[in-house]
Amino acid sequence: MFPYSRTPRLPTPEQALSGRPKPIFTVPARHTVLGTPLLGPYPEGLEIADFALGCFWGAERSFWQLPGVHTTLVGYQGGYTENPTYEEVCSGLTGHTETVRVVHDPEKISYERLLQVFWESHNPTQGFRQGNDVGTQYRSAIHTHSPAQATAARASREAYQKVLTYSGHGSITTELLPAEGREFYPAEGYHQQYLDKNPGGYCGLGGTGVSCPTGIAPTPEPRDQ
Repeated sequence: MFPYSRTPRLPTPEQALSGRPKPIFTVPARHTVLGTPLLGPYPEGLEIADFALGCFWGAERSFWQLPGVHTTLVGYQGGYTENPTYEEVCSGLTGHTETVRVVHDPEKISYERLLQVFWESHNPTQGFRQGNDVGTQYRSAIHTHSPAQATAARASREAYQKVLTYSGHGSITTELLPAEGREFYPAEGYHQQYLDKNPGGYCGLGGTGVSCPTGIAPTPEPRDQ
């Protein structure tokens, strides 16, 4: 999760690593904190949200603590290489960004609340970087799973840009793209819930200190850890 000595630049499809038809590693069956299945099947009525906000170790923890979140898992999304490995993603030659998949109950926690956590947990104005972590895999992105998610994400981005500009920050660089056609590939087992297994582990996330004015319900308290 540390920067590499290169100038970040996304590869073209022709430049990207070819990958493989199947993953070369397995993913644990259950979440180490929540005890829920990582890869499903998920109970009926739950929804999926995908967020990339820098190092996925700390990003995942930001979401699993929220009441109403059924499970979380980390992976690679938004690139070209099929079933990539962590080392391949870090090479900058897959096009993927480190992503957290959040499976949540919309009756208990709204997508708008998840967006608020997303914006406030990182600095979305830094391009191919998040704090000291530099590389295309650390870029900010939202991959939406429905027109409703896309509408909410756009509105949230516009609202947050206004308060960021007022506070002296630059333009948001967050990609907002449909998840369809942008496969989410789960990361290796040791990355899943990394900061639960390694409580003193590295977390490079840091927000702007600017609150996101989403106009939603008060923030629920995190679960006790």
